[in-house]
Amino acid sequence: MSQADHQHHSVKTERLQIQDLVNLCAASDPKLQVSSVGSDVIQGLTQTPKTLPPQYFYDDRGSILFEQICELPEYYPTRTEASILRHYASEITGITGACELVELGSGSSTKTRLLLDAYAAHAYPLRYVPIDVSAGILESSAKQLLLDYPSLEIQGLVGTYELALQQLTPTELPTRMIVFLGSTLGNFKPQECDVFFSQIQSALKVGEYFLLGVDLQKPTSLLEDAYNDSQGVTAEFNLNMLKHLNQRFEGNFDTQLFEHWAFYNEPLNQIEMHLRCLKAHTVRLEALDLTVKFEAGETIMTEISRKFDLDVMQQELQAKGLTSRKVWTDPKQWFGLILCQL
Repeated sequence: MSQADHQHHSVKTERLQIQDLVNLCAASDPKLQVSSVGSDVIQGLTQTPKTLPPQYFYDDRGSILFEQICELPEYYPTRTEASILRHYASEITGITGACELVELGSGSSTKTRLLLDAYAAHAYPLRYVPIDVSAGILESSAKQLLLDYPSLEIQGLVGTYELALQQLTPTELPTRMIVFLGSTLGNFKPQECDVFFSQIQSALKVGEYFLLGVDLQKPTSLLEDAYNDSQGVTAEFNLNMLKHLNQRFEGNFDTQLFEHWAFYNEPLNQIEMHLRCLKAHTVRLEALDLTVKFEAGETIMTEISRKFDLDVMQQELQAKGLTSRKVWTDPKQWFGLILCQL
């Protein structure tokens, strides 16, 4: 089933509810929706240097490619974070007690299972609120989880983090934990990070929890290999953004005219992913009434992935009232998991 097929209905069974927040907003204020959809693309492609927001990676195809990236030998973050969760999920559940899990950017919910298993082992009731922009992957992973966890209840939200955090209803369980894994925080610039932590703070009640996964600073070669895999999956993922824009905004990007380029910017402690133009040409996005000229060698920055220092990160969280309860890392200190409480 394509994403378009999901657009016009909410899925509902006794244990599964999925709400499409994007279309709810469009229905409540059509004028607002028409004017704002794609405005970020126009802004990004008309500035110098050009940029595109990472959310456009994640059509259904992009979501599948990202799942493949997570399995690659060079891509250490997923398996390293999963190993930390495997070791310490029971300790996390011991701290929170019975708890509703709200996950931002849930994808296929693979690592979430480690938490669900730990809560189930304590015989706690299981309630899960996955949030993702891809309706397709959210629905398919939710249905699989329901088969594997007979007592689980799921209330899925299709939409951006910001939209979904505003729409959270009070939990019926004793507490709630917002989970943000995969070091997706690294995609946010410092200013966006600050805004995001404020949104988390607003979405939580006093005493509730925030579990954050962050990729830590490490040698350049390790980092660059992780974003330039030998099988070329990351390159395909990056180029797929252009196909997504073509489909979404009636565009004529030719992916043959661009190449994947990723490198570590040491002064800023961030990986940068770009699409580099191979020869001068013009692109048209009909639905946005936008024509864009590209020069040979010009790039579009599609993503940053910042690498963090655990002490600094805990201070930033504390500044928002999110007090660090416990921090876990792997033996190589490549990745960190921080459990905070408001």
